[in-house]
Amino acid sequence: MRNALVVARRELLGYVRTPMGVVIAAAVLAVDGLLFNGFALRAGKRLSTEVLRDFFYFSSGTTMIAAILLSMRLFAEEVQTGTRVLLRTSPVTDAEAVAGKFLAAWLFLAAVTLLTLPMPLLVMVHGKVAAGHLLAGYLGLLLAGAAVLGIGTFGSSIAGNQVVAAIASTAILVVLLVSWLVAKVVEPPISDVLAHLAFYDKHFVPFMNGLVHLRDVAYYLSVAYFFLLLSTWTLRARRWA
Repeated sequence: MRNALVVARRELLGYVRTPMGVVIAAAVLAVDGLLFNGFALRAGKRLSTEVLRDFFYFSSGTTMIAAILLSMRLFAEEVQTGTRVLLRTSPVTDAEAVAGKFLAAWLFLAAVTLLTLPMPLLVMVHGKVAAGHLLAGYLGLLLAGAAVLGIGTFGSSIAGNQVVAAIASTAILVVLLVSWLVAKVVEPPISDVLAHLAFYDKHFVPFMNGLVHLRDVAYYLSVAYFFLLLSTWTLRARRWA
């Protein structure tokens, strides 16, 4: 555990000190701000819950994109810079390396996500904001972000460069995102399985509406854990290759 925290600290400092982390954070905040002003606060009488729902709707998209961009460098960058040998020969195990890098990326993503909090709070100027709705929405963003980071970590562990890592991760995410569409054209029990695998339609919409279901929390945590486990196995296989 100590080694994982050391890796996390190094990676987190890398996000803060390099232009990449700053650019991603600035882009997420800028896009969320523009979308919030353009869609969530559009003219006309609207309920506060509708404004919050719209905010969490488009914020989920920027969070997922940011997670892909943050995770694509985790291991693919080690290959490009030639530092993977140092990682292999260090006393850090594969599981600790995966856990540390994932934790750093999630903490950075969580910090950027929470910096958007003043936006939904602006709703209080002309309406009321339910604390439960805010907590549920941000919990959903953090869980979905963790799941995408897990996918991105796996994509980075199998790729030779960051572009390929981003493409591989995006492909996996898209499959999960559109699985609900496929579920509509196939027969049970396959349709039921695909519907429950739907990354957004089945599991994020409740968070967006201010509801927290244990099944949705378990889904995102399971996706993150599954792909982090695959990442560990991939690194272990490459170590002995």
